[in-house]
Amino acid sequence: MIWPIVEAEEQNGNLVLLRAERRAMATTFEVAIPYGTPNAVEAAEAALDEIDRIEQLLTVYRDDSEVSVLNTNGEGVASRELFELLQTCAMTTNDTAGAFDVAVGQLVKCWGFHQRAGRVPSEAELSTAMFRSGQRHVMLDDRSNTVKYLQAVELNFGAIGKGYALDRAATILQQDWGIRSALLHGGSSSVRAIGCPPTNVRGWPIALRHPSNDGKSLGVVYLNHSGLGTSAATYQHFEFHGKKYGHVLDPRTGRPADSVQSASCIAKSAALADALSTAMFVAGPEWTNQYCRTHPDVGGVLLADGPKPTVFNLDAIAYDSRYETARIFFPDD
Repeated sequence: MIWPIVEAEEQNGNLVLLRAERRAMATTFEVAIPYGTPNAVEAAEAALDEIDRIEQLLTVYRDDSEVSVLNTNGEGVASRELFELLQTCAMTTNDTAGAFDVAVGQLVKCWGFHQRAGRVPSEAELSTAMFRSGQRHVMLDDRSNTVKYLQAVELNFGAIGKGYALDRAATILQQDWGIRSALLHGGSSSVRAIGCPPTNVRGWPIALRHPSNDGKSLGVVYLNHSGLGTSAATYQHFEFHGKKYGHVLDPRTGRPADSVQSASCIAKSAALADALSTAMFVAGPEWTNQYCRTHPDVGGVLLADGPKPTVFNLDAIAYDSRYETARIFFPDD
């Protein structure tokens, strides 16, 4: 997963950060802004307020959220913000051949992950949940912002929500407060970089934690105007009859994905990085290699069975020609 940010720079005394944090989406979000930035405290609070707002929009753990109301009714006129996010999710589902899908709430409940009480469902339960899952059952009418479910599906934005919240918070920092350098992260899975730190033109250094060895790093990625998402079953899993079942489900089969130990994605936004890291974890190295070959603005880092991860496309990433957007450096480099 993701190690504490810019730790080396702080230890060397070269960079001092103002850090503000808050609990949301069952994790801790943090906004880090270089000390001395004007209005940094107020800006960080505004960014965290925006993350709270996005949680209220997307959460399935509050009956009055817009997503919960939509799931209950099976149809309705969505806010423009939610509608556009659903359009983005639908396009990403199509782009990943179904390896990413937000219409999997029934599957999440079927496996017990909704209440963090994992269980192996019967084949009949799984078949029913699969019948009631899938973006193909969600109809979007752009003329009226209307959403209609053709089956009793349930939306669950767990695979993209934190990244989307970080993107919205970053927009607040940049547009409302003029922040040009900051790093935002949501727990150990989602990161969004604004610019680079004053002490490092390569970008914000993010150490990728080994999924099963807390004392080991897979390498360091330097982010500049980009997002990073990591998918792994390190903390959310259960064991049954000696087999480990993780919380990342394959929407195509309805079963927990197990093709790799972890998958990290670097993309132009944290939301896209979150979604694609899930797809990479689900679909595995061969698919990731092909996807990155046809998407030069996306990079991946996958750990399968060997001691070192496989890196896809990071040298080719350049969302803006003015910046070195992302590079990875292994611990022994």
